[in-house]
Parts: sequence; structure tokens; C-alpha cells
Amino acid sequence: MSEREAAAVRPLTLAWVSRHLEAGERVVRAEALHGGITADMRRLTIGTRDGATRDLVLRSFVDVEYAEDWLNREAGALTLLTGTGVPAPGLVAVDPTAAHCEYPSLLMTHLAGRTVLDDEGLERRVPLLARQLVAIHAVRPAVRPREYVALTTADTVVTPKGVDVAAWAAAIDVIRRPAPPYEGRFLHRDFHPGNVLFDVPPARPTDARISGVVDWAAASWGPADLDVAHCSTNLALLHGPAWGLRFAEAYEEAGGALAATASERRYWLVRDALAFSEEVGLVSQPWREAGRTELTARAVEERLDAYVTALMDTEVPACGDR
Repeated sequence: MSEREAAAVRPLTLAWVSRHLEAGERVVRAEALHGGITADMRRLTIGTRDGATRDLVLRSFVDVEYAEDWLNREAGALTLLTGTGVPAPGLVAVDPTAAHCEYPSLLMTHLAGRTVLDDEGLERRVPLLARQLVAIHAVRPAVRPREYVALTTADTVVTPKGVDVAAWAAAIDVIRRPAPPYEGRFLHRDFHPGNVLFDVPPARPTDARISGVVDWAAASWGPADLDVAHCSTNLALLHGPAWGLRFAEAYEEAGGALAATASERRYWLVRDALAFSEEVGLVSQPWREAGRTELTARAVEERLDAYVTALMDTEVPACGDR
């Protein structure tokens, strides 16, 4: 690598990566990947003995409190998913405590494809997202990952300025109640369009297919409703509240099973939506970097308000209601 390229990967980390390559291989280029929030991501181009190249991805957590836990979870999830048909990266190596690298790191295979956050073609992508999530929830691990962790409480919700105060108060009251009982499933726990890669043929964009699901650091055990709710909120903020409301229907149409009663479904949808109130600016920054410059923090707050209000005004269908 050139001096500039070598500087992209710190010396100890570069040495660690090199120890996990095949004989005669070396890192020839490093490129920063954008779109994440908590981790530094780099694509590493590996020169092989026969003069060809292949790509790996290096994920490093810099000054992140839960780095060890997240990397252990991701390594476990990637190992578990091998051979399941879920298009996840393959684990190459992990250093969760920075015993060898400057920072806690994970090395994995690179998946082809790209994230697609545009409004165009969303009608086609939503069913694909739903079918992929159903497939993830169908995984039956021999050893369960740890139980999910709630991302917000009634006391930590940040009510944005100018919102429908009555709707937000009612929503907060919803999550003051105990969580409904549920049948556990293997969860991605951060499933949304920004963590899904699509292969989109330039000449036939309608033939887009999912080529990968990434960022398994929060893999957990919990209710399918929670993963559905998280993707629903992201769709509502990216594309408008109607798409958030639509995703649960798409999930069931794809064969997924959600909570039996309307009140239980609403609980999970509301809980996830309110969690976004605490980090609107953080969540929307990668979307703007990806070209959705109109999604300012204020614009996303307004969409969040509209979505929360819709959840409280709309009757969430219960199982068998359609």
C-alpha cells in the first residue's frame, strides 16, 4: 500500500489482519465505508498470490463503551448464520478486547451490493425486506443469543417541539405498561434499509434483489414484532408514515407471525418509534450523507411526530383481522 493508504489502517490492526490472510496475500488498499453510526468501517482490497484481488471488511469500535459485547454478538451471529441461506458476511477473525489491534475489531467477508434509500422503487423493495426478515426470524439457533434490550423508557422519551402533545402523552403511557408476552425469535435487532444491500441491475432496476444483510452487532432473542417495529420506524422516517404502517402488513403477507392482539402490536410499534426521539439527529446523519439531504433533523422529527400520531389514531390490525 502507499503511505496514504496504509495510514487508513493502524499498524497493529494491519499486522493482525495480515496474520489472517492466506499465504502470499497482502492488503493493497483500504477504503472508508460510510453509512454507519458507531463503528469505523473499511473495505480492504487483498492482493492474492495469482495477481487477483478480493475484498474484506474491517469493523473497528473507537471509544465505544460496549464494543466487546457488540463484537462478540456479531461474531456469534455471523458464525450461526453460516449455511442458513441468510446473506450475511462470513466471519474471518475478531479481536473484541483489542488484545492485538489498536481498537476492538472484527474482520469479515465483503458482500456485493449497495444500500438503496431512495423513494423510487420502494413498492418493490418493501416486500423484499419483509421476506428477508421472515427468513431471519426462521433461523433456529442451537444456542440462543442474549435477550433483547429495550432502547427507551417512558421517562427517557424526548418529546420534540411542536408535536401533538396529547398523542405523545398517550404513546408514552403505552410503554409504561409491562411488555406483552411473546414467543421468542432470533432477531437482527437493527434491521432497516441502511443495513440491507441490494443488487440492482442498471438496465433492469425492477429486478433488484437483496444481496446482503449487515451489522449484526445487536443480534438478540425476542419478539418478531420488535424487528418489524424497528424497520417500520425507519421506513416511516425515510419515506413517510404510511410506509411505516405498511411494513407490518408486508411482513405478514410474507408469512411472518406477529402478536395476536392489536394492543400488543401497538406496544412494540410505539416503543420503537419513541426510541428514535432520543437520537433523531444521529440517525438521520447517515441518510443525509447518502444523498437524502432533505432529511434534516427537523424534517425527521416532523415525520416521527406524524408517525407516532398515526400509530395512536390508527387501529393496528390484530392477527386474522384482514
